[in-house]
Formats: sequence, C-alpha cells, structure tokens
Amino acid sequence: MGIKRQKQAKKTLSFYKYNFSFREPFQILFDGTFCQAALKNKIQIKEQMPKYLMGEVQLCTTNCALKELETLGKELYGAKIILQRFQVRRCPHFKDPVPASECLLSMLGETNPHHYFVATQDHTLTAGLKKIPGVPLLYIILNTMVLDKPCQTSLDHVKAVQLGELVSPAQQQSIHSLKEEQGISQKDGERRGKKRKRKRSNPNPLSCLKKRKGGPTPPKKTDQGEKRKRIRRKKRRTEGGDMSAPAVTNK
Repeated sequence: MGIKRQKQAKKTLSFYKYNFSFREPFQILFDGTFCQAALKNKIQIKEQMPKYLMGEVQLCTTNCALKELETLGKELYGAKIILQRFQVRRCPHFKDPVPASECLLSMLGETNPHHYFVATQDHTLTAGLKKIPGVPLLYIILNTMVLDKPCQTSLDHVKAVQLGELVSPAQQQSIHSLKEEQGISQKDGERRGKKRKRKRSNPNPLSCLKKRKGGPTPPKKTDQGEKRKRIRRKKRRTEGGDMSAPAVTNK
C-alpha cells in the first residue's frame, strides 16, 4: 500500500513539475487543522514530508493562521506549537487578521504564481483551492499523508494550454525575463502601440506652380517615305599594292 501511494505521489508531482514549473525546494503552506491532525496521528511533519515528496521542502504558514489558533484556546495548543516552528510568510492582513482559509486563498491568488503546496483538513478551504489551477493539495487520511490528484480545473487549464488557447506560466515567465533582458517595459510597449499625430507642414512649392496649357508636346515624326542614303567606303589600291585611304561614295 505504501509503494502504491508513493508511485501515485511521484506521478502527481511530475504533473505539476512539467505543467506548472514546480521546483525544489517545495513551498508548503500549513494551517492549524493539518497540524492538529498530524499531532493526533503521531505524524512527524518535518521528517516525513521530504521523504513523501522525494525532495527538499520549506514548511510555511501565515500570521493569520497563527492568530486563529491563539483565539481557539488551549485545545489546539499543541498544533500552535508545531505551526510556530515553520517559516511565517508575509500576508496582506498583518494589521487586521482574517480566518486562515481566507488568508491562504489570498496568498495563492488566481494562478498560484509562487508555486505553493497547501496542507489542510478544512473542507471549505479545499473547495476553494480546487477552483485555482496548479495548486497541489495535501491532507491526512488513515494515519498517512496524501497528495491529492490534480483537480479538474488544473486538467482543463493544461488542456487549454496544449490546444494553444492559453499561455502556460512557464512561457509567461520566459517572455517576461526576455523583455527584461532586452530592456522592454510595459510602458514602452504602450508607447509603441499609440499612433503619433503628424504635424502640419507647409505645402510643396512645386505643387503650387501653374500647369502648362496644351499638354506635353508630341515627338517629331519622320517621313517614312524618305530613305536614308547609305555611304559606302571603297579602298583603293596603289601601284605598289598598298591599300590607300578609303574613298567615300554616295548611293
């Protein structure tokens, strides 16, 4: 059963690596529900997660997730201790914390540009994650960690890219890097797209001249009846046999 689960995880990872440019170290966002489930099932996240994903990982969370565990009381104190050991990523709700599910969704945006994995047991958050293409989902079931199969949104996105309807994130990044290398910014492209207004100039002085009456003069015609005289030159021989200058005769 463990070998089969590992093969399925490897297949899912290769899908995200090839189609959404996921690279090591894998960044994983955790909430309190996953840490609480790991504590109950005696799962060592720091030790088992790199082995399961077969690569280096970065365990991350947000300030909103920590604040949520603090408000829930002593029942989730153990989950809070686990979550505090992870890296805290900056979220836009520093002054006004929001629920962890809302915060994690805002960290992903519409396309998950930072290539986050999400580890959660929250069904509401899971439903929202499946609407975003390219988000690997981790959860705990039967005392084991499971990497969920790609959702239908991710499959539809990959199909649209293959048909040429969309540009993949990797292609977008390469285009952006090429523009930066060439020194082309978005403002420059907007300037090139706008048409320049031509300034009014003075009229051409040659176009202001009056036209001649009568039109162009036709070429002179020669009489076909007149024949040109051919000139023949004859060479005379002298008494010594030498050739003298030719004499011109008209015919």
